Amino acid sequence: MATRKLLHYFTNHEVVVITSYPLGDIIHNRDTMGWISKWALKLMGHDIRYIPCIAIKSSALIDFVGEWMEVQQPTPNVTHEYWTMYFDGSIIALGSGAGVVLISIDGSRLCYAIYLHFSTSNNAVEYEALINGLRIAIKLGAMRLYVRGDSELVID
Repeated sequence: MATRKLLHYFTNHEVVVITSYPLGDIIHNRDTMGWISKWALKLMGHDIRYIPCIAIKSSALIDFVGEWMEVQQPTPNVTHEYWTMYFDGSIIALGSGAGVVLISIDGSRLCYAIYLHFSTSNNAVEYEALINGLRIAIKLGAMRLYVRGDSELVID
């Protein structure tokens, strides 16, 4: 797909693929069959080099980041005000919904129930619960927020 979409780059430039896998050996192996042989035929006309991934010294990475990173905005004043948000999504026969509980800095609890007017999967309900909870927290003025839920996939 990359050779079709980016053909002008593949024809005019050398392409370097940095990988920790032996892709070059696999593609240039004469004993390949199936999809790999088809891919090898498609890539044969292009100048592609496969280079093994090497480790970068941490000091070089720090120097690079220090030289090339610019501060885009002034650093805001950091306050240690943490809100806590608990969220969960649910699918039932009549539809799907989500629940959000926000606990403010002073300990007051704000409970929200969200009804989704469309059919969706369990993970999508969890995403909707998280996103709507974040929107509510922003409107309430929460600057720092602990997020708690039963889906690590959604939280991460």
